[in-house]
Amino acid sequence: MRKFIALCLLALVLAAPAETEAKRPEAPQTIVNQWFGKRVAYLGDSITDERQTKTQRIYWQYLEELLGIVPTVYGISGNQWHHIIPQAKRLQERQGDEVDAIFIFIGTNDFNAGVPIGEWYTETAEQLEILPGTFETRKRRDFVTDEGTVCGRINNAMAYLKRHYPTKQIILLTPIHRALFRSSSTGKKQPDERYANKIGHYLSEYLAVYRQIANVWAVPVIDLNSVCGLYPVEDAHAPYFRDADTDRLHPNSDGHYRMAKALMYQLLAHPADFE
Repeated sequence: MRKFIALCLLALVLAAPAETEAKRPEAPQTIVNQWFGKRVAYLGDSITDERQTKTQRIYWQYLEELLGIVPTVYGISGNQWHHIIPQAKRLQERQGDEVDAIFIFIGTNDFNAGVPIGEWYTETAEQLEILPGTFETRKRRDFVTDEGTVCGRINNAMAYLKRHYPTKQIILLTPIHRALFRSSSTGKKQPDERYANKIGHYLSEYLAVYRQIANVWAVPVIDLNSVCGLYPVEDAHAPYFRDADTDRLHPNSDGHYRMAKALMYQLLAHPADFE
């Protein structure tokens, strides 16, 4: 009897399907949700750019499968925060007001370029009439609009979007962690995030500013830097990126799926439109 049971167990093991290397499904099942069929415009940099040639699938393609989002993509490789307005203008030219939500996934190139962080506001004092003939000195702050700083660039971009898309959902995604990238064409290196940029600031200092956008500009910020779990400085996470030796900045298809899976659950907590 024992021999018979052992033979049965062995047969079950041999009959079980082998575990594939990629556990993610090729065509994930779309769940019923508020994002199904919604038109989302994606603004951003190389991780969003639809012209990627070294990654088979991109996070917004997975979101199309997971949530049923209808994507239009305006992200361009190498773009920084001051490129968001030109991308938004292309969105207006192409779609006008025919969009339900706008996702912005940008900011890692501002860090790498060493753009000064700057401040959100300037502050002045003025005489303010509180009662007829009665004045008080009150401090006033206004948005910085200097394109030479990250805060100024963000203020200009967000002011443009708030002005032209007041009824639309706008959601920001923070940049993910980054490690070594070496250009195949120039050989120029971008060191990993353990190193400060050329003006002495770490990536984490830029991320702290990006998280503040939520309250400064009244928009949801999804902290993809933390929730997706990608950590390319650690060798064990290299399989999520294009090349373990030369490119741990850009996720590969597995990395994009992981980002999309994390984004899916975050997006379920946000309205897809305000109609």
